[in-house]
Amino acid sequence: MDSKPRDANFILDELIERYPELSVCREDIANAYFILLESYKHQGQLLIAGNGGSAADSDHISGELTKSFMFKRAVDPKLVSELEKLYGEAGKELAGHLEGGLAAVPLTTFNASNSAYANDVEWPAAFAQLVNALGHAGDVFMGITTSGNSGNIVDALMVARAKGVKTIALTGRDGGRCKALADVCIIVPEKETFKIQERHLPIYHALCAMVEATLFEPRSC
Repeated sequence: MDSKPRDANFILDELIERYPELSVCREDIANAYFILLESYKHQGQLLIAGNGGSAADSDHISGELTKSFMFKRAVDPKLVSELEKLYGEAGKELAGHLEGGLAAVPLTTFNASNSAYANDVEWPAAFAQLVNALGHAGDVFMGITTSGNSGNIVDALMVARAKGVKTIALTGRDGGRCKALADVCIIVPEKETFKIQERHLPIYHALCAMVEATLFEPRSC
């Protein structure tokens, strides 16, 4: 982990410095950060979905948010106090192993729900069903689709909007149908699937780091 002091602006500047072609996405990346930050400040959660490599990205994003990423995150002092109060030394020791976390749920990992829904109803609406079941006003749904036209992501965005869930789309090409459906659509300037995916990774790494830098008091390991 990096112990250098940094804030959201520094992280975004560094991203654009390393990937100059993403300068066209700068405003949308910043807006996505603000949406995530506002949600997390009010105990919201991030729901994430994609297909294929983007499904793996969904799980990757969850891993960066639910535990420390760039810095060691201090756990909530109230939780530390309650653990010690309830369990004494054992609770204190457990608290010492915990880190601050942010709720990030990869819908792609709900194998029982997704397979049951695909079998009983239809696959394209499986993510939409999970957004319906798990999403609440003030949460955020991030749909990752290189074309911007993946039907199951489009359906999930529609349900999210209807439920008052903020939406972010991570796409390429011309943004496809997601461009009109998402509150923020980050369209990387690439047309081939693997090249789009190669640009998605540094963007979502930056978003995770920006949120972490703002919400947690970083301390080096």
